[in-house]
Amino acid sequence: MPKFVVEFEYNVDRDGRQGLHPAHAENLYRLADSGVLLLGGPVTGENVGILLYEVADREELQRLLDEEPYVKGGVVAGIRIREWAPGKGSWISALNRSEELSTAEGNR
Repeated sequence: MPKFVVEFEYNVDRDGRQGLHPAHAENLYRLADSGVLLLGGPVTGENVGILLYEVADREELQRLLDEEPYVKGGVVAGIRIREWAPGKGSWISALNRSEELSTAEGNR
């Protein structure tokens, strides 16, 4: 499935987002529990958050973003979306090994 890096640029500081933060966090935990949100968090020293989603397509991602409490609450000034195809790194290697082991066990 495609992965998308989403960058939220906020129009208020962290304190200005606190009223919406519980709903935002609950939404992200729900998406993480369902396997849709792979990573997320603020960029240190900037008024920006980065989230990594794995969804069927760009339309599904847009539906999720439209329901995001920070977006609905008007504290997101801009959203940058990029489809990403990671292929190297320790996380990728671990995932590939895990998939290989699962396949090997299934063939026994």
